Order: sequence, then C-alpha cells, then structure tokens
Amino acid sequence: MKKILAAGLLVAPFTVAMAQSSVTLYGIVDAAVRRTNNEGPAGNIGMSQTQMIGGGMSQSRWGINVTEDMGDGLKAIANLENRFTPDNGAQGVGQPLFAQSWVGLQSSSLGRLTVGRQYNILFDLVTSTYASFPYSPYMEAFKPEIGMSMGARSNNMLKYTAEYGAFRGSLQYSMDEGNTVDVLGATAAAAGAFKTAGGYLRYSANGISAGAGYLNTTLPGGTKVDAWTVGTSYRSGPLYVNLGYAVNERKGGAYALNTGSIVDSGVLGAFWSGSSNGGFLPGTPATGAANIANLRDHANKRDMFKVGIGYQITPAINLGGHYYNAKQSGSASGAFNGRAHFYVAVVDYAFSKRTDAYFGVDRTRVTGGTGMSLAANGARTRTGITVGLRHRF
Repeated sequence: MKKILAAGLLVAPFTVAMAQSSVTLYGIVDAAVRRTNNEGPAGNIGMSQTQMIGGGMSQSRWGINVTEDMGDGLKAIANLENRFTPDNGAQGVGQPLFAQSWVGLQSSSLGRLTVGRQYNILFDLVTSTYASFPYSPYMEAFKPEIGMSMGARSNNMLKYTAEYGAFRGSLQYSMDEGNTVDVLGATAAAAGAFKTAGGYLRYSANGISAGAGYLNTTLPGGTKVDAWTVGTSYRSGPLYVNLGYAVNERKGGAYALNTGSIVDSGVLGAFWSGSSNGGFLPGTPATGAANIANLRDHANKRDMFKVGIGYQITPAINLGGHYYNAKQSGSASGAFNGRAHFYVAVVDYAFSKRTDAYFGVDRTRVTGGTGMSLAANGARTRTGITVGLRHRF
C-alpha cells in the first residue's frame, strides 16, 4: 500500500502540470491518379503520362500541435509537421524532415509571436483571404498561384500576428543564415544566405474578406526580389467568388555575370517553374559557368491575375473553377516574354466531414516569345486530369 501511495505522489505533480496542456495529432492522407499530355521528349512531345501522385487536392502530412495554457490569457504554442507521399511512403520530394517546426507565445490581448520554420506572409494572406477554393486553399496537383509566393515557407523566421475585431495584421523577418525555401537544389542551399522581411493587413466580416501583403527577399547571391499581392473574396450561402493579383520582380536590372547570379537565377527559376504550376519556364537555364552569358536573357518580372468561383450544390457536392493569367517580362532578347493561361475546374464529393473524393481537369497554354514553353521539349499546351481520394484526421 505504501509503495502505491509513493508512486501516486510521484506521478501526481506531472499529471497536474499536464492538465493545462494539450497535444493534438492531425493529418491528411491524399492520393490521386493523374494523366497529362505533351510530356514526351523533343521530337515526340505528344506522349502522355499517367502516374499516381501523393496529393492531388492537398499535400499529405501529419503533424503535432502543442498548446499550454499558462493563465491570464497567455499560451505557449508549438507545431511540428512532416510531409510525405502516400503513393510510395516516402518523405515529400524536396521537403526537409519537418515542413513546419516552430514555437511561440500567444496572448489574448497582445497577439501571437512564433519562431522557426513556418509559412510566409504571402501564403498566409492568400490562403486565409482569397484562396482558390473554399474547401481547400488550392489544388496541390495544379497550383499556379503558389509560384508567386516566394517558396511559401521560410526558415529562421520571426512572425508576429495580431487581430483586432475584423482586422488582422502580420509581420515577418527571417535571418540570413541559410536557405529559406523547400525547392532549392544543393548548389543554391550551399550558397548561403536568405533574408526576408514583409507583412500583410487583412479585413474579414459579413462574408467579405480583403487584404494586401508585401515581402522582400534577398537571394543567396545578393539579388533582391520584391513580391506583393492584393485580393478579395465574397461568400454568401453556397456561393464563393474571389479575385487576386500578385507580382514578383527581381530588382537591379540584368543579372551580373558572376557565380552568385547563376545561383540566384536558379533559385528564382525554382520558385516560378514546376509541374504543379503548369511548368511555365522563367527563361534559359543557367546551371554552370559555361552558360553565364544566358543570364542576360532571363525574365525578371512576373505578374498574375486570378479569378475563381465556387458553389456548394448540396451538402456533399462542391464545384469550383479558376482562371489565372500570368505575364512574364524582362528577357533581353524577348524570347521569354509572354503570357501563360491556366484553367482548372474541380468537383468534390464529401462522403463525410473527414473523407472526400474529387475530379479535376486543368489546362495550361503559353503564348509569346520563341522560348515560351511548358517544358524543355517545347510544348506550349498541356492538359491534366486528376482523380483522387482524401482523408483528414
């Protein structure tokens, strides 16, 4: 009996302390089959590709949220989130062990301060204020808007967010001690520093949301890029409509002919290209000293307008459609100056609050200079069909 009482006394303080804390496991498992055309090599671009992808509507992930209520309206908060691909069980391509890893303090009156790897303010603003779809901020398999968000996440970040009534504001600063995005190759990551600074302001009340944000990024070789976005959305019953505009602009004119500029051109190209945002290429690749002269022909500015609509036909069926128009400029020869047109339509069927199936069709078309294409094979159009199943826990 004495041993039982002693054990109880040892455990009791721990139990009392934990009573003020909560640890929540959450996640999404999303797998889809996707077919796209014009995926062949040069001379045979008409070949199609069918593949299973680990995320058609959402990136698959699991995470842990931690909250400790310390009283007087003050909480300690933390998050760890890992991305994976359920088609093969692997960690997400290009992802670190944790896509998010931050800790912070949240006050009921003073706002929230978080420290670590987390979403940047451009991503926060768009997904919370004028996201492409009301039931999922964007479609993972086809998300041209994310190509304008400067990598979506930043390392080494301090972020402060405060909310007063219908208004919310946020500021971020990330320290220049390492790369800040998920999509860099080893060369760019080893090249050194990123620094970011920016913020946003949004308003949301009575079904109307609107906001604007700005982010300045210094790439590893010293190139500065300005990015900003503005947009609005309206929700009334089953109807959802949204409008948005974004700009990415490399400052300082043409790239200097040096190694740092080669790295920076690759970093910015990684932001702007990729199959999930249509494969719209930023300009001639410059991957080594032999290609240094090609730096002069890289585009230095993109802007994108987006408009979308969603409608919930029944409690289980959602329809959504979106159009994006992107303009690219700054190529010295004009070969990479032109436009990209992105179209996507999705129907989503909810079996329950946690499980849904979806069917999406997307199309990308580029026009303009002779170098404007969706891939190295020179394709100027591409159509994709995606069918998938998603579960949230």
